[in-house]
Amino acid sequence: MDRRRLVRSATALAALGLVRGSLAAGSGGGPGAAQVRGCEQPLYLTFDTGHMGVADLIAQVLKRHGVQVTFFAANEATQQGDGCLGEYWAPWWQARAGEGHEFASHTWDHMYWRADLRARAGGPVTGFRVRPSAGPRANTSFAIDIAGYGEQITRAAQRLAQITGRKPLPLFRAPGGKTSPALLAAAREAGYAHVGWSPSGFLGDELPSESHPNDKLLRQALENIRSGDILLAHLGIWSRKSVWAQAVLEPLIVGLLDKGFCFRTLAQHPGYRDWIAQHRLS
Repeated sequence: MDRRRLVRSATALAALGLVRGSLAAGSGGGPGAAQVRGCEQPLYLTFDTGHMGVADLIAQVLKRHGVQVTFFAANEATQQGDGCLGEYWAPWWQARAGEGHEFASHTWDHMYWRADLRARAGGPVTGFRVRPSAGPRANTSFAIDIAGYGEQITRAAQRLAQITGRKPLPLFRAPGGKTSPALLAAAREAGYAHVGWSPSGFLGDELPSESHPNDKLLRQALENIRSGDILLAHLGIWSRKSVWAQAVLEPLIVGLLDKGFCFRTLAQHPGYRDWIAQHRLS
């Protein structure tokens, strides 16, 4: 991003009363300067898959500011192509791997947990009731055993490895963040730790535009995000009328960098580093 565009971004933020310090004053080291100086106030920006309609835009913004993120991928339906992890989108994932981003599973069929299942009352959990939003059984509820759920996580991770040529992180994010202690234990037994998000890191791109306009979401994020937060957004939300990524992502990154934050992937998160070192996929 050249200096003129950076100043325009800062000016847009200043109009909302959101920029302080170097950018607002027209000084400082330019985009990504905080990244170069070190990372005393890290943030962990993550993206879950979606309809992919804003995937190219998001990639351009991240590259412009030297921001590396962690992508959680499921084979969800897309506006173009054969699913997020299909052949159509494979070059996109390969390009992100070349830029140093990290990848992890979001389950293959974007499978929502609904309930734990037991063979008998009071007995151990033997499986889960689930409802995927993708795949051949999309939008239907059914039972899956513990091994089957582990296979859902692993299938997405293996496909990411096949596409990118890189080892995915031994992490996963359950769709909607919906889990149970038994599901988390089953995932860890399969080699995956769960990653949610920080309360202030919920960026709101899947909320209704009418009640949560983009300027409101931007202001809330810049006011509330704190060092160490895991941030969540998506590569496209079908239901949102006012596109979040187009209006919010770049001014959010500029504003957070101006406030002294920096961005790291979950591979560098202190809560997951040891797990990753011990369980990263071969």
